[in-house]
Amino acid sequence: MNIYLPEGELARCPSDMTEANEYINKGLLAEAVCTLCTGEHDLIVDMGFIKGRISRCEGAVGIESGDTRDIALISRVNKPVVFRILGYETDARGENVAVLSRRLAQEECTENYISRLKCGDIIPAKVTHMEQFGAFVDIGCGISSLIPIDLISVSRISHPSDRFVIGQNIKAVVKLIEGNKITLSHKELLGTWEQNAERFHTGETVTGTVRSIESYGIFVELMPNLAGLAELRPDITVGSKVSVYIKAIIPEKMKIKLIIVDSFEKTPKEKPSGIEYYITSGSLKSWKYSAEGSGKQIMTVF
Repeated sequence: MNIYLPEGELARCPSDMTEANEYINKGLLAEAVCTLCTGEHDLIVDMGFIKGRISRCEGAVGIESGDTRDIALISRVNKPVVFRILGYETDARGENVAVLSRRLAQEECTENYISRLKCGDIIPAKVTHMEQFGAFVDIGCGISSLIPIDLISVSRISHPSDRFVIGQNIKAVVKLIEGNKITLSHKELLGTWEQNAERFHTGETVTGTVRSIESYGIFVELMPNLAGLAELRPDITVGSKVSVYIKAIIPEKMKIKLIIVDSFEKTPKEKPSGIEYYITSGSLKSWKYSAEGSGKQIMTVF
């Protein structure tokens, strides 16, 4: 039986010809590392007991039509790819080569999994690359989806790399479905204002990250979905780590007042810490971030 996961997570491949024939007969998906992209943009895959070839037109859905650019093939070198085994052929050197199709794996994934997703569904994903405007993730068999930067967390970030690293396995929630295009969100899984705020208490001194500096104060992120406001200081820069004294927590205004105690010299960009999720499975109909009694209503309806 096939399961549909981001590439690198299936971790299943036949170990010999007998098992490979079983994969063919049962239509099972396999996964192995791509070792070469030829000048013709065919992908060569190392299955251990035999080499496999994914011809350019079988490399991804949309390659032949031009909807998918060839960079989607070139970028798979030294990375796992998921495929169907179609049969065997003899190459120019007289060696047996397995004939593979990644396109068929993606089409099957779309038909049996992605096409059945609904807004609000929580799914696994893997970060594949990042742009200023958002993070692209693999939601199954190399099929890409976008998490816009403003949907990554409630706390504002300057770039998705403030929150993610390439190759990171994350959870996401389906936000919008437009034809074959799926847009994801992430912030709803990181907890409400109250869930985050209850981890902190007035009088504590904790670590935070400066996310923005405004004319009226400095926003310091305490958690991905929680930030507080500190008074202006001239020696603070965006992205700096700071220690902050929690002066007040005001749920009815969803405010945390902070005093910056110390700041730390900027170091080479640190990897984001592990993500703590409050929701990891199921489906959401709506999500309310705002604290009870707050006049400001922040929520998502799926």
